[in-house]
Amino acid sequence: MTPERILLTAALPYANGSLHLGHMVEYCQADMYARALNRLGQKTIYICANDAHGTPIELNARKAGLAPEAMVAAVHAEHRRDFERFDVAFDHFSSTHSDANREVVRAVYESLRAKGHLEDREVDGTWCDRDQRFLPDRFVKGICPRCGAADQYGDVCEACKATYSPTDLKEPRCALCGEPPVIKKSTHVFFKLSAPDNVAFLRRFIDSGALQDDVANYVRGWIEGGLKDWCISRDGPYFGFPIADRPNKFFYVWMDAPLGYVASSVEWGREHALGFEDLWRSPATRIEHLIGKDIVYFHTLFWPAVLNAVGYTLPSRVHVHGMLTVNGEKMSKTRGTFINAATFAAHLDPQALRYYYASKYGAESNDLDLAMDDLIFKVNGELVNKHANLFSRVSQFLSQKLDNRLGDLPFAAALTLAEPTGDGTMLDLARRVTRACRRMEDFYRGRELSQVVRELGVVADIGNEFMQTAKPWDQLKTDPEAARLTCTFVANVCEALAMYLWPIIPRFATAGARILGRPIDRMDRTALFGLRNRPLGTFERLFDRIDKKTTDKMIEASKDSLGSPKAAPGCAPAVAAAAAVPIGAPHEVAPATAVVAAPKAEIEIDQFRTLDLRVGKIAKAEALPKSKKLLRLEIDLGEPTLRQVVAGIAHVYAPDALVGTRVIVVANLKPAKLFGVTSHGMVLAANSGAKLCLLRPEHELPPGTPVS
Repeated sequence: MTPERILLTAALPYANGSLHLGHMVEYCQADMYARALNRLGQKTIYICANDAHGTPIELNARKAGLAPEAMVAAVHAEHRRDFERFDVAFDHFSSTHSDANREVVRAVYESLRAKGHLEDREVDGTWCDRDQRFLPDRFVKGICPRCGAADQYGDVCEACKATYSPTDLKEPRCALCGEPPVIKKSTHVFFKLSAPDNVAFLRRFIDSGALQDDVANYVRGWIEGGLKDWCISRDGPYFGFPIADRPNKFFYVWMDAPLGYVASSVEWGREHALGFEDLWRSPATRIEHLIGKDIVYFHTLFWPAVLNAVGYTLPSRVHVHGMLTVNGEKMSKTRGTFINAATFAAHLDPQALRYYYASKYGAESNDLDLAMDDLIFKVNGELVNKHANLFSRVSQFLSQKLDNRLGDLPFAAALTLAEPTGDGTMLDLARRVTRACRRMEDFYRGRELSQVVRELGVVADIGNEFMQTAKPWDQLKTDPEAARLTCTFVANVCEALAMYLWPIIPRFATAGARILGRPIDRMDRTALFGLRNRPLGTFERLFDRIDKKTTDKMIEASKDSLGSPKAAPGCAPAVAAAAAVPIGAPHEVAPATAVVAAPKAEIEIDQFRTLDLRVGKIAKAEALPKSKKLLRLEIDLGEPTLRQVVAGIAHVYAPDALVGTRVIVVANLKPAKLFGVTSHGMVLAANSGAKLCLLRPEHELPPGTPVS
């Protein structure tokens, strides 16, 4: 059943600092998906909001001498500006600190309480005698109980991504005064996530097809490992909504943040004659979420369990995307690759980033690398040389030589919908264009945006090659109408480009449509090759080339701006959100000043050829019992069964973060037993002694691809 509408959400950006290029991986992708679905005739509402509660905001506001509400308002305004710069067009962008969200949270809490899904429990809390308050998660810092990283917050380790309670930290201290806290009893509200009915429901939900296969696999691992009940309250003082029937208790941010999806859509619905029931309790609305790997637990376990408990519509799809690395490494402030969205927009047209990201987006949860040299190559080689240049050539030739007017084509537009015959005629080429457009429509629906970009390249090549072969500048000398016919065909190819580029780079495509002389408001291959016997519009430059000097300046500017974020006047540096750190990203290798190992003895090329190196995709990863350094990996090498490999990387990589990662595997290594487990191969890694980094292919090559 086709729904009347899709309600698409992106994860809520935290209102404690500036947006950066890691954030834009998600918001640009969701924007392209929503734009494409709408242009394909499927009504899609793109909803988002600022996540405006919690301890980090309270901490940063305190440092800046601002009220939390003032800081949230300033950051909200800045985020709006950045989204506009990058053409991210939400149908509604709200804040979780709203009356609508307050009402939704209240209603959900009362329903959960009435249906027996909540339970009050006395638990140990961290109390600071000096500050006379219970300390929320982010008001406690200490040593991670899992990996031993120092200076970690009380809820999640930013080094290994482990989650825990503040009481689990080693050598804890108060983030406000530095004194060690004491343990004190406090009563809190828990959502019974581990209840048998919730566990049974979640098993069905995970098997429903709502998640990508790799994501579903590691979510099943969490369920099999045993779920823990979820504490949804915090002691005051706390920046959030108070719990009406529990004095001095507030809703934990992870209770009211996802409900911000509901509240924001309800606000939108009030302006469009749609009520809550239409949006969240009706089969006419399909719910889809787009999120990063770092918040999978919340969106695939806690969130659907709450929705199910209160009778709201469940998400049909939870699309999980990978995280961002820059030049093959995690974003680094010292290297200047932790780049704010505003900094990028000050140096480069944001459409360059949108196009580049689109060329990397797939429907899987693989990480995405922003390589600056590759960005320059793709933008100049494809967007400028292929796409923009084709519009320029045909428009300027017609305006200068043929009174800026198109002619007719020697075939009916409807004939282009048949399959190509391969005879190389103009009609055959037109059919190749419409076939590529049909594929793009399917790829857009499946979020395979990199495939869309490839098909766009196919279409542009058809237009450029046809013009180069026909040579209208030569045709003009003896047969001006033949030259006009050539340009008419190429202009229709340009219309296909404008039509199907629009979700990715809407300003470029809209300007291209103006050059062609008529607006485009849909993606529909049946409407192609009807641009005939009419004048073109006025030529305008679509895109400029970029160069390394500009990207170098941007990186330098990012280094210079450290410690002085532009979120709001007087705001303190933002506490890094989990989304800011790429999950599964390679750790930094040693700097150039490190001692380099002496080279080994030379070998013959035939010796090297005995190695069978292949691209593999990690399907499962788990710790090896009794070992602190070893992980057991199950790797897809394109073989009938997964390959078991034991790797000494547990001290660097968390198992969950590796699932879906592509690696290089020595596939013909003699099997060996490690801690009683047989390893059938080896994953390659760079190791400076102090740092270790898995080697990974730059592009998403199929499992089993040989490395030579």
